[in-house]
Amino acid sequence: MYILLALIAACALGVAVHYLVPHRDRRGVALTPAVATAVAAAAYALGQWAGLKESSVWLWLLSLGGAVVVSAVLALVLTRVRIGSDARRRSELGI
Repeated sequence: MYILLALIAACALGVAVHYLVPHRDRRGVALTPAVATAVAAAAYALGQWAGLKESSVWLWLLSLGGAVVVSAVLALVLTRVRIGSDARRRSELGI
């Protein structure tokens, strides 16, 4: 049941990351929260399988911290790729 709390918190943190990373108009609004939620689910499950209890702070840091870090890195990388792709496309079109 506690995994739901981790997933809701990860989704909320993913929304915050979406607004904190610059050029948010270059990526989808649901991408960063979805990635954060998926990473938190995987990290929470792996932590449980590794023997961490729900009351362990390491499980929560692993799932929520990993969700924030991975979603922020992915948002930054995808934004850079999109900006580069747009610039190449504009130069091809002569704009």
